[in-house]
Amino acid sequence: MPSSTSKPTRIAVLADSDTRWKWGALTAARIAPGPSMEAAERDDAQVGFELSGFLLRGRATPTARQLAEVGVTADSLREVTSVEFLRAMAEEEYDVLVLALVGGGVQAMLHGLKHAWEGRTSRPVVVTGYVGVVYEKLADGLLLRHGADLVLANSRQDAERFRAVYEGVGADASSVTEVALPFLGGDTYTGEHDPSAEQGRRPYTVVFAVQPSVPDNRRDRVHLLDRLIRHARLHPEREVLLKLRSRPGEHTTHIEELPYQKLVQRLDPPANFRLVYGNMGEVLDRTDLLVTISSTAALESLHRRIPTVVLTDLGIREVLGNHHFVGSGCLASWDQLDAGHRPVPNEEWVARQGVATDGTYATAFDAARERIAELLAKPGGLGPLTPYYTPVTAPGYLPGILARHHLGPDGAPLPGAPAHDKEPGPVRQIVRRAARGAYRHGVQRVAPVIRRMGEL
Repeated sequence: MPSSTSKPTRIAVLADSDTRWKWGALTAARIAPGPSMEAAERDDAQVGFELSGFLLRGRATPTARQLAEVGVTADSLREVTSVEFLRAMAEEEYDVLVLALVGGGVQAMLHGLKHAWEGRTSRPVVVTGYVGVVYEKLADGLLLRHGADLVLANSRQDAERFRAVYEGVGADASSVTEVALPFLGGDTYTGEHDPSAEQGRRPYTVVFAVQPSVPDNRRDRVHLLDRLIRHARLHPEREVLLKLRSRPGEHTTHIEELPYQKLVQRLDPPANFRLVYGNMGEVLDRTDLLVTISSTAALESLHRRIPTVVLTDLGIREVLGNHHFVGSGCLASWDQLDAGHRPVPNEEWVARQGVATDGTYATAFDAARERIAELLAKPGGLGPLTPYYTPVTAPGYLPGILARHHLGPDGAPLPGAPAHDKEPGPVRQIVRRAARGAYRHGVQRVAPVIRRMGEL
């Protein structure tokens, strides 16, 4: 465990979208061995780690605007292919590696790293987890993450579920480590809950936090927009904000083919209705009522004790993710909100979700920091990575996952994989950038249009 006089802990984060970069970078800051972030801030000390960021090239690679909106900086940041990243990990020395990827990406990197670090006497501690609420593909996503030294669970409930899945298939569950969502924070809400009460100079503010993939059809999205605008008309004294994740053409963790920005153009919202972008924490600073379908923003809001509603207008369904909030006390419809209903969260439910409204958030990452410090100090270093999925346990599944990242069954780069043996020359770099731009345009602009035309 680095002391104040030793060199800083070197942490690398590999992310495949803006939200996963935010999760990965903030997680890195909170799990770095040494004093907690909160303790460092209280002592006016510098946190002893260096952060190197790697952005996995693909359709959701964040733009410069998205990175700026996340508000997380790194000592270095570069865009890479899977094979380029693995080569960097073989050549460069790090203490901790955070894999902030979709499950298949994590599994491919685990096998690729095992091959890249073959024969080395030391390697980084490998950490992975989830960017938010885990409400679908629990077994699939978890087993794809198995093999990391730490699999972070954002709540007590998740930690119990994760261990049950691993133990149920005979896999080692010791990697599961309970933490909390790394981006919780901000001042506790102290405003008057009465919607008619004066809020000083600032109007009572209602925020609807959208999600890129939920709901996934025009009818449901128009319904939600219509009800939000109707609420704004019913309460002209309020400020009603539509909080958006990305601008048209940008991708985040999930694909958005029906941007709310375009749908709202066909409507006629009143003057007190506005579209907003930016950091969710800054938006919550002025929020009196947070409304969503099932966004992780609900947990951020609950952490601050802001009145929070998870909508039931479209039903309580697994496909929407709002089934996760059964028992929360936050489920309600727009009709109920328009009639003056204000949710009262169930404190027991909230406590199991890692929201930590009781002041324990400052210590939520202590166990992870201690575990990492122990692994870094392990005599003889760490052994090879041992994922549950191997060519023996999943011969019909694993090879396809690895091949999508240009890796063979043993984790080695396949012949012809991009930059598997050398840095590309200047001309190749220019061609690659042009091809990358054309690919993104096709995925983000052309493909959605073709799919919508096919539905006509």
